[in-house]
Amino acid sequence: MSDSLGTPPATALRGSGYNLRFLWTICLVAAMGGLLFGYDWVVIGGAKPFYEPYFAISGSAFWQGLAMSSALIGCLFGAAIAGMLSDRYGRRRLLIVAGFLFTVSAIGTALAWDLWSFNIARWIGGLGIGVASNLSPMYIAEISPAELRGRFVSINQLTIVIGILLAQLTNWRIADRVPTADQLRVLASSDAEVRAARGADCNIAEARADAQAAAEPEAFASVRRAFPGLRAVKTPTKEEKEADPAARELAEAKEQEDREILDTYILATWNGQNGWRWMFGAETFFAVGFFFLMFFVPESPRWLVKYGQDDRALEIMTRVGGEQFARREVADIRDTLAKEEIARVRYSDLWEPKLLKIIVLGVFLAVFQQWCGINVIFNYAQEVFSAAGYGVSSMMFNIVITGVVNLVATFVAIFTVDRFGRRGLMLIGFGGLTVIYAVLGTGYYLESRGLHMLILVILAIACYAMSLAPITWVLISEIFPNRIRGAAMAVAVFSLWVGCTALTFSFPFLNRSLGSYGTFWLFDVICAVGFFIVWAKLPETKGKSLEQIERELVG
Repeated sequence: MSDSLGTPPATALRGSGYNLRFLWTICLVAAMGGLLFGYDWVVIGGAKPFYEPYFAISGSAFWQGLAMSSALIGCLFGAAIAGMLSDRYGRRRLLIVAGFLFTVSAIGTALAWDLWSFNIARWIGGLGIGVASNLSPMYIAEISPAELRGRFVSINQLTIVIGILLAQLTNWRIADRVPTADQLRVLASSDAEVRAARGADCNIAEARADAQAAAEPEAFASVRRAFPGLRAVKTPTKEEKEADPAARELAEAKEQEDREILDTYILATWNGQNGWRWMFGAETFFAVGFFFLMFFVPESPRWLVKYGQDDRALEIMTRVGGEQFARREVADIRDTLAKEEIARVRYSDLWEPKLLKIIVLGVFLAVFQQWCGINVIFNYAQEVFSAAGYGVSSMMFNIVITGVVNLVATFVAIFTVDRFGRRGLMLIGFGGLTVIYAVLGTGYYLESRGLHMLILVILAIACYAMSLAPITWVLISEIFPNRIRGAAMAVAVFSLWVGCTALTFSFPFLNRSLGSYGTFWLFDVICAVGFFIVWAKLPETKGKSLEQIERELVG
């Protein structure tokens, strides 16, 4: 099977000097790894309310956490081994493997018969995420011309955002509305019981209409059979729970029963039995497409030169920019490799002082992309929107607000990264979030609510999506030398996922101990530190070949 896509260089677009059709085609195929990464990472959030009752883990924090984090564990493994294996076996082969892993995970998760098979399938998908998040941006960087590299590598972040949107849309279109336990209680109660629970001024007709619109009759009948004494009950207020231990125990007992009621309801619905499977299974279409299309994508020319296959590298680079461009690029690549480094991978090189400082810079960029605190924004966004008077569900909020803002801001990055430069956009990202977090933290400290808080949330999402989110991937794919790029990229991406894990697990503790305002102020300080480190240590790489960047950084 041929490993090529596109048209010969004679069809290069006028005025560009490069065969843009060929470049766009292979870069979009490689960036499908980002799309699958985004989809696989987000889809579980929409499926969570349905697979947990199916596997009977709604009341177990441990098993819930394992189901949610099994992909993350696989991701750490995938990121750790991907770069090193790609230095030995090539970028293209490992991306084909990633497509296979995504396909197996999508089908396996959809067909899972118990919790262990579910977690194994999710772990396999995590391996795919680790490989794709490592190799997709690196492959694009290695085949793109210097003047266009930032734009093409940013496509990987764009496809991640599109993958997230696809997952959210899939979850939204598949999932039926699920009533609350209190709505089911209303349907099972008399008017007097509803009035006693909700107060004399309760609009009983409206409450019943809302509950009937949300509930499926057959599933509700299952709840009635399982809970024959189901009745509307009053929920203790926060003040009552704090003042009266008995009220607190009553609230905890009701919360437990509410969970059991909803589990019973969900298990009696199509969503609880099969709907969540289709959420995962829908990924198969994209995963199979990525797997097969990668067979038609050429190997990275820089990897080919490292393994002494100059003729194949020349052929590919000729298709990118013509014969003169190809000869210049291949000669430049070979100039950065010593004779003894051809067809060899020496992981001990990672500890050379000149290379170690570059790896430390890459690790810093990767970790601070996660530690900039954008997850805090996503955790608080629904609360801020509700306080501003917007009655939208969390799913619709994610689709309409964060998804659209992410998408639009990513396009801003694509069209500015090769014009304004990487360093400038990173400074805008860290500096902008520093200011926004300071104001948001102050707003929470003063218990401020309203439209201005909502605007700050949107600005934070936009600031991150046009800077730190895509540009970090651009930088870590281009700053490492040719001879260790795969291994060094593996270290950086592994560090990124470790940072993500640390942030995910530490957030509840930070929120409890520091409060909303304290958490925002903490990440405000982290972003300020990031700003000054980027200002002092990060060189501009715009418009420079990978080999030129290597010479400047290694010295």
